[in-house]
Amino acid sequence: MKIVKSVFELVSGVAIFMFGMKLLSEGLEHGAGGKMKKLLGRISNNRFSGVAIGAAITATVQSSSATTVMVVGFANAGIMTLFQAASIIIGANIGTTATGLLAAFSSFDVTIYFSAFALIGIFFVMFSKVDRFKTLGHILSGFGLIFIGLEIMGAAFNNEQMKKAMINVFSKIHFPLLLVLISTAFTGIIQSSSAVSGIAIAMVGSGALGLADSMFIIIGANVGTCVTAIIASAGATINAKRAAIVHLIFNIIGTVIFITIVWIFTDPIVRALQIIKLPQFQVAVFHTAFNVLTAVIALPFMGKLVQLAELILPSKQNQIDDRFKTKYIDDRLISTPSIAIEQVDKEIEWMAELAKENFKIAFSAVVSNSDANYQTVKDNEESINFLNKAIAKYLIKISATATSDSDELHIGCLHHVINDIERIGDHAENFIDYAIEMNKLEVKFTDQAKDEIGEMYNKLILMYDASVEVLNKHNEKQLSDISIMESEIDKMKKQYGLNHIQRLNAGACSVDSGPYFYAVISAMERIGDHLTNIAFSIKSPSGSQN
Repeated sequence: MKIVKSVFELVSGVAIFMFGMKLLSEGLEHGAGGKMKKLLGRISNNRFSGVAIGAAITATVQSSSATTVMVVGFANAGIMTLFQAASIIIGANIGTTATGLLAAFSSFDVTIYFSAFALIGIFFVMFSKVDRFKTLGHILSGFGLIFIGLEIMGAAFNNEQMKKAMINVFSKIHFPLLLVLISTAFTGIIQSSSAVSGIAIAMVGSGALGLADSMFIIIGANVGTCVTAIIASAGATINAKRAAIVHLIFNIIGTVIFITIVWIFTDPIVRALQIIKLPQFQVAVFHTAFNVLTAVIALPFMGKLVQLAELILPSKQNQIDDRFKTKYIDDRLISTPSIAIEQVDKEIEWMAELAKENFKIAFSAVVSNSDANYQTVKDNEESINFLNKAIAKYLIKISATATSDSDELHIGCLHHVINDIERIGDHAENFIDYAIEMNKLEVKFTDQAKDEIGEMYNKLILMYDASVEVLNKHNEKQLSDISIMESEIDKMKKQYGLNHIQRLNAGACSVDSGPYFYAVISAMERIGDHLTNIAFSIKSPSGSQN
């Protein structure tokens, strides 16, 4: 009966430990989102900086799985090369050792003090209305729960019957390869190498597991954690799948090397580690040495790792129509809202560029009475419509995460922005339709009419660039310029409408051109309104100037 109770204690301890890790990781991700963006912004083809960035991010968020999934997401979005992804993945393996070192502190009689952090954190989460205090609450709660979980796991092995049972079990499976396979399978199931490391540290600390066996368990956990990246790459691009393969190859190679070394030199390694008096730190130090040395071995061969991944997964003809693909956003990045929102900003900038291109092409078609670029405009319009829906769905998914008030406000603005861009695209599509109709009816604008709508067009292009810049840089000083340009476009529309009536009365242009002329200048005036909404969205979600 005591063994059953101890098993329940062990399971409960593992659950509390993993939940604490989740809270701590999520809190750190939200709190350090800006720093992670800066770090990822510095990524280059320098393998050393990539490894350092991967280690720093993983140590910050306390989860190599989170970092790896993030990297797979960037690779899938095409904003990170496979070589860059490989360097960050190698660094993530170093950063994850911080969790083991943190867990090793359970060897000191500090749990009662650290558990108080959980209580303090809960108060922040429950009663604070300030985002940064809620984030701090998640961090403190997670930190406290990790130590509570470790304490409960350790208590499970204080029962002599449980301890003897564990010692008996491991005496029967005291075979390195078997220990590695069991650890790999278990880590793959729970998708947390940190949890497996924590269990090993707790067991060694209680005497239920020998140091030699724990080393093989730690080695196996590093392979098992690859399951998360492989799952994350399902349905992704070929480059994202290759990033997951690099992760797997790197860890398998490290595992093979260290199994061989540790198997042959078990006793000397154990004696060297036992210089450290505390058993928990013996495991944590081995975990750190294993990951650091594996990274050092892999660094010179990163190019070969990438080539091997490309050989395993060769390029195939892309079956997905480029019109129905996003360039920057990826569901794997939603767990880090600050980074996900930045990717949305880039996707919207791309969507705005497509709408601008369509406006240019379609306007040229109206002026020249040519439908040569009809298909290009139609293809771009399909892309714009697809992006509008895809970005809107993505924003809703981000909102479902624990975003800050400022992020929620920004998300609300972006919903309106993509609708305004989509409407600009619709006007451009209408222009190309006008061009086709005018061509069939042999209707042309006079040179004076072309000059007038050309002036409106040039003003709108300037306004387009200014509005997108305001949106991207949040430069409120430029808003007054936007308002002035909108007023000028409104005046142009009124004046050019009157001018066209005068030309009709003088017989200087055909009656048939009238509806098209009014449609064009009215549409351009509406485009000016949408551009104003886009710029002023930085102050009001609806784009209102008031």
